[in-house]
Amino acid sequence: MNDGDFKECNECLCFAARRVSRVVTQFYDAQMRGNGLRTTQFTLLAYLILAGSAPINAAADYLGVERTTLTRNLKPLLALGYIRVESGVDRRVKLISITAAGREAAAGALPLWRKAQKAMSRRLGPAALQELAAAASGS
Repeated sequence: MNDGDFKECNECLCFAARRVSRVVTQFYDAQMRGNGLRTTQFTLLAYLILAGSAPINAAADYLGVERTTLTRNLKPLLALGYIRVESGVDRRVKLISITAAGREAAAGALPLWRKAQKAMSRRLGPAALQELAAAASGS
């Protein structure tokens, strides 16, 4: 095997997707700077506004992260009083929900998110947005 065997790795879809993800996240974070929430935190709060109380596993699946990663990301929001974590009927299941303070924080960040969303939508174009949505849903 020689180095040339790895030339095709320059076109790795996984690596390209991860780089694009970082670029998009950094763009949203820059646009939303100053509101006290990172994009990932805003996304979680928006999910909880729409879903209501949710098991941590279900939230992790929806957000596309490992349960342990989500648990780690919940800690700052819990410390700020933006979410609460409670045991479900089955004590092994932890439910997360948004608090009034979390709703207020998300509402304050929403105009900045909308601005970032509009700018990124223009930058990527409608075809790319449709492809991203399809890829994210597994279609």
